[in-house]
Amino acid sequence: MGGFILPTHVRCSGMATPLAERHCEACTPDTPTLTRSEIDQLLAQLPGWTVVESGGHLELTRTYKFKGFTPGVALVDRIAPIAEAEGHHPDLLLSYGSLTVRLWTHAVGGLTQNDFVLAAKIDEAAPKGA
Repeated sequence: MGGFILPTHVRCSGMATPLAERHCEACTPDTPTLTRSEIDQLLAQLPGWTVVESGGHLELTRTYKFKGFTPGVALVDRIAPIAEAEGHHPDLLLSYGSLTVRLWTHAVGGLTQNDFVLAAKIDEAAPKGA
């Protein structure tokens, strides 16, 4: 008899693990992108984030606002080791007074659960009110 494997976000108790407590999983070109319904469900867990079309694919994006330049640099410094640990790297645009984070899974050409997991981890690293 063959067995089956539940996705990592499914738990027998019926409660999903919070996004920030999950980990990114390796993707291949065969990994499916999320459906619009799945995107909407995950996006509901990430206040301040939006999904936009860019370059023929969907991206998860958020702009954090600061007073000055160095708070944005400090957030980049907090994001870098998180991204390295997860093996998933955001596009970061640092400007005076803001840091824009763009996430999409390059290997599959769209959004996967990894993008939402990393977004939640970045939110935890960001200063409150940014």
